[in-house]
Amino acid sequence: MISDRRREPKKLVRVVDEAYAAATGSNQKEDGLGLYKEYDRAGLDAQYNNRVRVPDHGDHIGRWAQASARVRERGQAHLDVPYGTHPRQRFDIFPARAALAPALVYIHGGYWHMLDKSSFSFPATTMAEAGVAFAAVGYPLAPEFGVGDIVESLRQALVWLWRNGAEYGVDRDSLSVAGHSAGGHLAAMMMETDWSKRGSDIPEHPIKGGTAISGIYDLEPIRLSYLNDVLGLDEETVKRNSPIHNMAAAAGPLNLAVGGRESDEFHRQQRDIHGRWSGQGLPGRSLDLPGHNHFSILDGLEDPTSELFRLVVETCLVNPQ
Repeated sequence: MISDRRREPKKLVRVVDEAYAAATGSNQKEDGLGLYKEYDRAGLDAQYNNRVRVPDHGDHIGRWAQASARVRERGQAHLDVPYGTHPRQRFDIFPARAALAPALVYIHGGYWHMLDKSSFSFPATTMAEAGVAFAAVGYPLAPEFGVGDIVESLRQALVWLWRNGAEYGVDRDSLSVAGHSAGGHLAAMMMETDWSKRGSDIPEHPIKGGTAISGIYDLEPIRLSYLNDVLGLDEETVKRNSPIHNMAAAAGPLNLAVGGRESDEFHRQQRDIHGRWSGQGLPGRSLDLPGHNHFSILDGLEDPTSELFRLVVETCLVNPQ
């Protein structure tokens, strides 16, 4: 954990915004070019600041929270089930109709330092109707936890669910993961994990498939951007926790989705990881969803007619291994 970089959580968004504002006023190299690929610091920040790119982002986040509150109020869930000792190491589990059902573990975004699982219950009802249990997982945030610590927390969560999920209606032999933005990064890291080190009872491939939505698979541009004022990434952490540098030798499908209106960098991130993943002979599809921005893309998770919903559910219901 990055204990020497603690800040009050309510100040984090302001800290990041101030870092972005400062960065857009100056470049980090004397020639103003080439900090990362063709981008100077201001250009790189603009590629990754989705709150600036989508002015109505607050409407999307507010709708997620309101819809999620309505789902939780129905009382058909196991809320705040602990998988660890930290207050954020909790699951909200929404069973499907079957006594034991395939389950989707959903990892929220927020650039590793914002948001909470409680705002991401909204797909649970539609997932349950499709026969899929839904488990929204929380995790400690930066700067209290570094990105590597967050990755480890999610691994701990999945091991716990594999061992204890049956008590909550989860078929441990049919676990899939999905995540959005930073959650897409974390979902990809789960797909690439060597689970043999997690206990003799854990199978080689406890996760049957994953879907990463608007994800980040190379952390190097994040290290060089305004976001690192909160995250504190160094080169070693980037390499150890970038999916692009940690390809699995064998895994289930890793599906990818990006919105047509997202930045060039988000499209590049998806092209690069899909190329590396498929180049290893590993399965998975890559979707470019026209008309969607970084936030509206999640609308598909509660729309059973959407291509994204169908892909996620298919991955949950079909055991590829």
